[in-house]
Amino acid sequence: MDNTKLELAQLAQLTQRIFLKCYGYPDEKLVQAPARVNLLGEHTDYNDGFVLPCAINFYVVVAAARRSDKLVRVIAANYQNQSDQFDLDEGILPHPRYPWANYIRGVAKTLLSHDKILTGMDIVIAGNIPQGAGLSSSAALEVAIIQSFASTCQLCIDRKEIAIIGQQAENQFVGCQCGIMDQLASVEGLRGHALLIDCRSLETKAIKLPDNMQILIINSNVRRELVNSEYNLRRQQCHEAARLLNVEALRDVTAMNLDDLRTHLPQQVARRARHVISESQRTLDVAEALEVLDLSKAQALMAESHLSMREDFDITVPEIDLIVKIVNESSGNIGGARMTGGGFGGCVVCLMQKELVSQVCMAVEKLYREKTTRTASIYKCLASDGAGEVSLT
Repeated sequence: MDNTKLELAQLAQLTQRIFLKCYGYPDEKLVQAPARVNLLGEHTDYNDGFVLPCAINFYVVVAAARRSDKLVRVIAANYQNQSDQFDLDEGILPHPRYPWANYIRGVAKTLLSHDKILTGMDIVIAGNIPQGAGLSSSAALEVAIIQSFASTCQLCIDRKEIAIIGQQAENQFVGCQCGIMDQLASVEGLRGHALLIDCRSLETKAIKLPDNMQILIINSNVRRELVNSEYNLRRQQCHEAARLLNVEALRDVTAMNLDDLRTHLPQQVARRARHVISESQRTLDVAEALEVLDLSKAQALMAESHLSMREDFDITVPEIDLIVKIVNESSGNIGGARMTGGGFGGCVVCLMQKELVSQVCMAVEKLYREKTTRTASIYKCLASDGAGEVSLT
């Protein structure tokens, strides 16, 4: 058994043990949903643009069983077995103390709003996704919970609908105005491939990643909280730019119009729009470069993306910029390093030749600690399959 399968099996067995101990009977269904990393296309998803994520080998696992009533009971293994319960028939409100519980409550409420017939459930959740790092632990949780309801309640629901319901739960119940990318990547990931997503049509195209390339994720351990950060403000600024440009979304402004932005928009809003428009085009260009194995072009475009996020979108922090600098200097500027995720902390993603990984990791571990007194967490990731049931046989 390879390490990925072993770690997934260990998570599944943990949820099963807790389920049996706490509820007194065995679970009926085991499902998993992976984290994702976005190789390119930051803050383009809610602007109807293009993104290039891949599902990665970190997971949320849910053990569940159907109840005969309308009570939903949940235990979160990663929070010292904190528990929540709510009744599907009594109006679902946010939890007064546990933020994690709102993702389950939000999913249940959104499923009901889509006229899905739900029964009560007993649920145990465990995961190994670094939280607050920009790897979409929240989307993986939403997808896993939706799949648990779908499986135990025999709901007719396709993968794109799972992603839409997860996004709506996060937008309308949790309060983070995320786009559709995170949930869709978690649902539709394909082993060894990135996923080019058109966030307007939700069409996807699998882009094979070169065999000699390694996805490296470096967590700055600067914790980010999207709901309480400026993420929602950036979304408002993008919508304001689209309104002033008289287009449905910034997707409809081509890269050829970039020079005209300052004449139609306030200076700060113009910078936000310039990032989104150029980033969406970069995403298409990286997908094309990977398809023809032009790795140097893909890496150069990733570097451009980081500069755009730093200079135009103002969402990087000094620790993230430092990691990108260390990667660039230690790899000879071919590390394909950029911030990934919503911003204001979190992770750097790198797409680099496997032979460079060891020297880059050593440089980051040494220099980041010396200059910040923080320790970076480094993950060598695989592009993985999307959500589904877990088999332990």
